[in-house]
Amino acid sequence: MVLLAAIAALVVWARGRVHFDFAVFRSQVGQADWRRIAVAVGCIYLGYAFRSVRWALLLRHNKKVPLFSLLGTQVIGFTAVALIGRVADLVRPYLVAKKTGLPVSSQIAVYIVERLLDAGSMALVFSIAMFWVPTSDIIQATAHSGSMSHLSANHPFLGLFVVRYGGLALTLFGALFLFAIRLAGEAVASFFERTLGAVSRRLGSSVGNKIRTFHSGLDTMRSFADFAAAASLSLVMWLLITLAYLETFRAFVASPELAAVSLPKCVLLMIASGSASIIQLPVIGWFSQIGIVMLVLIRVLGASAEAATACAATLLLVTFISIVPVGLIWAQIDHISLRKVASESEHASEGLSENEVPKA
Repeated sequence: MVLLAAIAALVVWARGRVHFDFAVFRSQVGQADWRRIAVAVGCIYLGYAFRSVRWALLLRHNKKVPLFSLLGTQVIGFTAVALIGRVADLVRPYLVAKKTGLPVSSQIAVYIVERLLDAGSMALVFSIAMFWVPTSDIIQATAHSGSMSHLSANHPFLGLFVVRYGGLALTLFGALFLFAIRLAGEAVASFFERTLGAVSRRLGSSVGNKIRTFHSGLDTMRSFADFAAAASLSLVMWLLITLAYLETFRAFVASPELAAVSLPKCVLLMIASGSASIIQLPVIGWFSQIGIVMLVLIRVLGASAEAATACAATLLLVTFISIVPVGLIWAQIDHISLRKVASESEHASEGLSENEVPKA
């Protein structure tokens, strides 16, 4: 019902800006291939299983747990993010800490490594796909970003480079920085403490402590085999997410533009969708995400407003909201209050003393 309300509000907002025919909208939804949408949901669900396995592998040097024993923490954690917003991001490490008996700080370190692996996998998939996407489509897909539009207008070559390879470049830079932390974490932390401490002692101490947390998190991968296993799981997971997007687009068979979308353009549309969900507010953020994806589908693929709205709402349902019913049931079985654990996880992260460094 909330999703339908979001669609209705979006349509009301767009009525004076985009011609919208409710009959065509209903036709697009009615003619959608729900078997493809079911496959897409299956890919997303399978991705949560991969997350559980990856987290268990990252824990194995501290505590060995069954590979799928952390599945509930992942499902409940992402349900909390969907309903409460990004403020609930730390629910997963908090729940893992409670389940395994390990310190919360150590699981926040694992969470940091997990996010870095996600960023690297996304950047690799996106950068490879961008080789086959026309420049005009890239510019249209990033038009909703004011900073990117300004950069593309004033420095077209730089703007194109940032969109095509920015994610990969940042990932490589981050990998080099973290490699330095892995080899000499204490030295790097001390350097930033002294440098930033000249401006603000509190800032220098905070940054130094975070770098030590990064160092501890990176100790979860003590060999190339550890890195290869975690990176492979991450890449497969993001390929599954890409397949979920592709199946959802192609499910709208009544729209030739969506039904025939190519894999590279699918990845480009993933970028637009992902950038729209970076700052995810509870429920309200769904509106902006649907609206941005709808506009990108119209600009890049030339889809009708009705097909684009139906597809954008379905994408949100498949990739973000579909886990909510399972997560709520799982939380009920485990006697977990989402709001309570979201608040507790936030306080736990804030309550870590400045001198507390997670032990490897």
